[in-house]
Amino acid sequence: MMANPPFANSSLCSPDALTAVELIWLEKGIEHWIRFGRNAGETIIDRRRRVLSFAPNTVFAFVRWAANDFGTVVSRIDIVRSVTPGEAYQTLPFVRPGGEILLRISGWPKVERVFAAIDGIEALGIDPADVAPDHWRHVHNRLGAGYEPRPYSRDQHRAWLLRQVLS
Repeated sequence: MMANPPFANSSLCSPDALTAVELIWLEKGIEHWIRFGRNAGETIIDRRRRVLSFAPNTVFAFVRWAANDFGTVVSRIDIVRSVTPGEAYQTLPFVRPGGEILLRISGWPKVERVFAAIDGIEALGIDPADVAPDHWRHVHNRLGAGYEPRPYSRDQHRAWLLRQVLS
């Protein structure tokens, strides 16, 4: 497994460099949660809301789900890389300032397929936060086109880690 990327230790960067993600839990109504990712801090607002902070270059999966009296109305997963100060980024709700979106999928059947891909990576003993960003882009593109994504492999992960050492 890859060691924590630069700035992964929150003590090495200022609070302004952190990416904040607002999480909400209103049972059977609105649920926002982190599926994976190493947070650098947590602020509890009240019993239903909290904010997780992520250091620059941290990859995390942010899940949003909402329902009403008629069933699920929103089901979405975004896999995001938090950015360094001054770096370009994309905005998304409940994430400040935003990040590099590696995967953005909506609709419960496709979200379940992303969860299955994450489970497959974890079954290999690999933390999904350490996976090559290109794999998340691949999963996004394949699911968007209606195809099954190729599974991540240990060889692929080893190659990614070696590229990180060389750069």
